[in-house]
Amino acid sequence: MGLADVSKRILLGRKLRTTRVGGTLLPKKAAFPVFASDALSSVAYAPDEIFLMLSLAGVSAYAYSWQVGIAVAVVLFAVVASYRQTVHAYPGGGGDYEVATVNLGRGAGTTVASALLVDYVLTVAVSVSAAVQTAGAAVEWVSGNEVAVGVAVVALLAAVNLRGIRESGPLFALPTYAFLLAIIGMTVWGLVRETWGTLPRAESAGFQILEADGYTEGTITTLAFVFLVARAFSSGCAALTGVEAISNGVPAFRKPKSRNAATTLFLLGAGAIAMMMSVIALANLMEVRYVDPFDLDRLVLPDGSPLPEDYDQNTLIAQIAAGVFDTLPPAFFFVIAATVLILLVAANTAFNGFPVLGSILARDGLAPRQLGARGDRLAYSNGILFLAFLAVVLIVAFEAEPTRLIQLYIVGVFVAFNLSQLGMIRHWTRRLRSETDPAARRRMQRSRLINGIGLAMTAVVLIVVLVTKFLEGAWITVLALGTFYLVMRSIRRHYDNVGDELLIADDDQLLPTRVHAIVLVSKVHKPTMRALAYAKASRPNLLEAVYVDTDSAATDRLLEEWDERGMDVPLKVLYSPYREIIRPITEYARSIRAAAPRGVVAVYIPEYVVGRRWEQLLHNQTALRLKGRLLFTPGVMVTSVPYQLRSSVLAEERTAREFTRTRPGDVRRGEGPGAHTGRGPKDVP
Repeated sequence: MGLADVSKRILLGRKLRTTRVGGTLLPKKAAFPVFASDALSSVAYAPDEIFLMLSLAGVSAYAYSWQVGIAVAVVLFAVVASYRQTVHAYPGGGGDYEVATVNLGRGAGTTVASALLVDYVLTVAVSVSAAVQTAGAAVEWVSGNEVAVGVAVVALLAAVNLRGIRESGPLFALPTYAFLLAIIGMTVWGLVRETWGTLPRAESAGFQILEADGYTEGTITTLAFVFLVARAFSSGCAALTGVEAISNGVPAFRKPKSRNAATTLFLLGAGAIAMMMSVIALANLMEVRYVDPFDLDRLVLPDGSPLPEDYDQNTLIAQIAAGVFDTLPPAFFFVIAATVLILLVAANTAFNGFPVLGSILARDGLAPRQLGARGDRLAYSNGILFLAFLAVVLIVAFEAEPTRLIQLYIVGVFVAFNLSQLGMIRHWTRRLRSETDPAARRRMQRSRLINGIGLAMTAVVLIVVLVTKFLEGAWITVLALGTFYLVMRSIRRHYDNVGDELLIADDDQLLPTRVHAIVLVSKVHKPTMRALAYAKASRPNLLEAVYVDTDSAATDRLLEEWDERGMDVPLKVLYSPYREIIRPITEYARSIRAAAPRGVVAVYIPEYVVGRRWEQLLHNQTALRLKGRLLFTPGVMVTSVPYQLRSSVLAEERTAREFTRTRPGDVRRGEGPGAHTGRGPKDVP
């Protein structure tokens, strides 16, 4: 086993058989944390965005945070109700991509796929950035190093998923239920302390907020204020991200699958709404002051003087927890830890969803087929690495600041929502044409009405998001969506063209008129003799050896040795005044092909194989480059004739010993060399 194999084994673990693919069905209490973590985690940053946007008009605008939160909750309720119809209609786990493709066509499906891909990337970037920002409130060294920590976290998540760690109830239950307990417990204790009159003000309550340009009292217009509230609403709609996850995972539920999935959706919506409104309520009661982290100059002390240069603004949850549990520090750290964990779980959910979607797109010819290949640990490794790379780019580009990333986040989510709901309306309309049972028709009409309401609300939100956030960064998402769409359509066009070209025609079964074989010669040695023998065995119509003359003295010696050995194959020398090797050979092969268009030119390339990677550096790669050039020459067939040197034989023996060696537990796991026959380690010959 080489150094690269050892490193791969240490990082990723042992290979798994294909038969290990699969999982167990989940009850509702286990499915809830698996699929709800993404949506619930948005509670950690959606209220922050509402307060941040309203702060542009000063502290007085915080009075509208209730109304904005309720508006977001109404949309969330409508979307949850709409997706409950989707899980009943597609119990096979179609998801937005399948719903749009089946009911609206491939163009709509490709658009949804583009939106989902962008959404998954932003889920990782936003969740990790929010987790790092939250952790900074409790861990001092994280503050100021958010980008480095965020990149390290993404790398860790990628490594964990490359090892094939799969979604499971026990793994996801602890962070999800801990976060629920933390937020609910913080809310209950905060309201109790408010009732007793002991609820303290937040750490930022004494600060003043300077209005942003254009929002100062006396100059702000009604239209500008409405636009500001709309921006706060569109930012708060980040709470809707992840709602669609359950519609993708219906097959993972226990029977009755669709009913259990619909119940889980209801619990998800109720929990997300309750926690979001709780955070907004406590933030108002504790008079939290929260502004854009990149515009902290607007946050000043009561006397108007600036804050200390080392002041670090904590998130809403961190400020609320610090005040509510000011006499109980362990509870504060529990809230912070639970919030960080749920955000990391949400990011990990994207690491499961993105590669699976990539594999589906690869199957449909909309993505490179490499995305559909499983790695050693049965994970879609290429998709995981691609997602990690894009997430790291965003974290570095936006300095791990969730506020900046949120501006990119909502567009893709609501594009998918809109097309999915439109597809569901088309689905129910088609079903109604053939359904005659009155009760079934009433259910379908009710479902279509619910999806119609969901479409209307998500369409309004999408318009608001585009209008209020386009210049704030949403244009980047629109550009990314268009880029993904065009790339996927180009990939599909390429695969379609290749498929058409590979169709068998009548003349494809005709034999070539002649085979002109040439054996490339660099020296008269064992690899050359083996290549000549193999070429003779193929019985071509014409066989000749070819040598490229780059040094007249070396050429004379080779001709002399060729004659001395009495070789029965003619040797043709190609003169190369500029000491090129590849060009003379390719031009000679083309000339033979041009002289006999219906014939075939068979080029035999002798190669010797070394067993150590460092030994490859000691030999030129002319044969490899020559094969690459000849592959583009029509009518030319290239055959490599390997000659294994002693080091390659030793390497093969080491590999064989590694394969036949049985490790402890291999047979029990079905991975040992005798596992497939049922034999034990002693039975392996």
